[in-house]
Amino acid sequence: MLSSGVRRFLSLALVAALLAPASVGGGQPPAQAPEQNPGQKPGQKPEQKPEQKPTDPQAPAPGTTPQPPTFRTGINFVRVDVIVTDRDGRQVTDLTQADFEVTEDGKPQTIETFKMVQLGGELKPGAEPPRPIRSSYDEESEAARDDVRLFAIFLDDYHVRLSSSMGVRDPLMNFVTNQLGAADLVGLMYPLTPLSEVRMTRDRESVARALKTFEGRKYDYRPRNEFEDRYSLYPAATVEQIRNQVSLSALKALVTHLGGLREGRKAVILVSEGFTSLLPPQLRDPIAALPGLGNPNRGNPTAGQGSLLEDRARFSADLDLQMELREVYDAANRTNTAIYALDPRGLAAAEFDISQNVGMQQDTQALNSSLDSLRTLADQTDGRAIVNRNDLAGGLKQVVQDSSVYYLIGYNSTQAPSDGKFHKIEVRIRQAANRRGVNVRARKGYWAMTPEEMTRATAPPKPGPPPAVERALASLAEQRRRLIQTWLGTSKGEDGKTRVTFVWEPMPPVPGQRREEPARVAVIAAGTEGRAYFRGKVPEGDLAAAGANGATAGTLGAAPPAPVARDVHHVSFEAQPGKMELRLQIEGKGGVLDSDVQEIVVPDFSGPEVYLSTPRVLRARNALEFRGLSSNPNPAPTAAREFRRTDRLIVRVAAYGPGGTAPAVTAKLLNRGGTSMTDLPVAANSSLDTTHQIDLPLASLPAGEFLLELKARSDAGEATELVPFRVAG
Repeated sequence: MLSSGVRRFLSLALVAALLAPASVGGGQPPAQAPEQNPGQKPGQKPEQKPEQKPTDPQAPAPGTTPQPPTFRTGINFVRVDVIVTDRDGRQVTDLTQADFEVTEDGKPQTIETFKMVQLGGELKPGAEPPRPIRSSYDEESEAARDDVRLFAIFLDDYHVRLSSSMGVRDPLMNFVTNQLGAADLVGLMYPLTPLSEVRMTRDRESVARALKTFEGRKYDYRPRNEFEDRYSLYPAATVEQIRNQVSLSALKALVTHLGGLREGRKAVILVSEGFTSLLPPQLRDPIAALPGLGNPNRGNPTAGQGSLLEDRARFSADLDLQMELREVYDAANRTNTAIYALDPRGLAAAEFDISQNVGMQQDTQALNSSLDSLRTLADQTDGRAIVNRNDLAGGLKQVVQDSSVYYLIGYNSTQAPSDGKFHKIEVRIRQAANRRGVNVRARKGYWAMTPEEMTRATAPPKPGPPPAVERALASLAEQRRRLIQTWLGTSKGEDGKTRVTFVWEPMPPVPGQRREEPARVAVIAAGTEGRAYFRGKVPEGDLAAAGANGATAGTLGAAPPAPVARDVHHVSFEAQPGKMELRLQIEGKGGVLDSDVQEIVVPDFSGPEVYLSTPRVLRARNALEFRGLSSNPNPAPTAAREFRRTDRLIVRVAAYGPGGTAPAVTAKLLNRGGTSMTDLPVAANSSLDTTHQIDLPLASLPAGEFLLELKARSDAGEATELVPFRVAG
């Protein structure tokens, strides 16, 4: 049993691991969308490519009308997917609703919804082409299509040895590249992957590249990130239980996420050697990161055998593990998700290596326990346990077959249970159907909600963040899916025009991954009437052609740029208020790397209202950079919106009022829900009359997403700007 202190630590650890918006790093690469480059190695940032997109990243693409996913509602509504095969294992596809009968706890239930699902992984003839997965809206819309199958691969590196992970890479890569179809969606997740980073994708090649980097860490307690470093000095038995909690909680979060994407069958491939409830005495080192130190049982293979205290401890630990497993398969049953437990060891002969000196009796007991944990998750969710077999490819092929042909049945439980107990489901073919020898597979039942869970489920939803906050946070996700980072700012220009500043800088390089770095960006900015405001390359722009339009490049003011701006490229030009088309072409030494087209609305700052310019974020990584930025009246802002806690931000914004009046400017720090955390002091910039400045050190902030809210007020009205940013750690 875990102490109350350890359980409190686990609660905080799991919240940090699963709800953080950015990966903790170390050994846990996030699940990736195609634009997020799943081929990255553990702990790396994804390489992104810009794409043509609508102004609102959460809105549907122009010209399309995708249907959102629909779900049968009701607390007591139960969905069951049923697989029917004949004596030869072939799928039976000609049954009707009248051929089935369903009972719950032995009592007949009325089938209210019935659907025969047949999917081949290919797009239906005449179907709408698939859209790129760039946001959660795209993911939900594509997952809800009738021709889509959903697969997720959970790489439980905490419970897979390094040697086993190397052996399972090829079968998994072949599964993704050869058995999945063009319409299928697949995602990857590790135990420490934040749920916000899990994104389904059709880019099978990039997923295969990510699988190629899979490295197991079973019984390897060396910390690889800040989260693991916090408990590296705990006893090995405690660390092992923490790993169980983290893996199973993440698996539960994954099946819940899949349940929100579609109603039909979903498949999770759990790559794991199973879960051990209690380490044998030989491995219970006092300090997990220092194996063998201070453990007198390291060299004694018979330690713990025949001990009544040992048996009691194992019995208690087994009960805890069964409760944790139940939470996972209960969530999977609620979301109609089947878990396929794949043991990468193949035909497993032992749980421990010979060097670990564990006696044969304890080894056999631990091996059977770990295999049973995999069988439990698979059996309770109508999946399959791909264990004790060297033909992993055959087991993976069955995953596809089960997801291709099945019957989806739904009914409202006449029991309407709220007792928190298990309720058995049986699906049979009626005798009148005259189908002898058929095999019917369906989940065995479900755990009902408790009265407390029922109350929470029926309670009205809590209000979400304001739409403006949601849009601002969505821009963070869009920025992370690009090859370069860009920023477009506007401020008051001369003679009623608007000053537009375009800034770009390359995404941080991925260690160990080769890529062609962007060298310059060809920019064309034009109004709706076709007039070009700027045309050139940044840097090395064609300034002669743009000079007549007042464009300047390479510097934003007379003073030299601050040292931090050496990788930041920018150009400023005058534009008429209204719609503007911005065309970008990213170039490297080998030619064009990517392109993007955006439609921008250039604001008009000459009206009788209160206005704020686009806030400029300046990033200082050390004291020298901070002094350089503070003394520079007009340095190049950073396009990045992800920072570290060691960074210090300077945010500058100009406020305009009618008739040259000076509105009052205030600033607040908001959390990702839009709730105010603290007021921030705003200082006037002595070198620029209309500019206000906010100094924001990040050292006191935890990892997460935040917003800076800037408001300008006067008798003429109010203007608000939100600056979203992410603190990575």
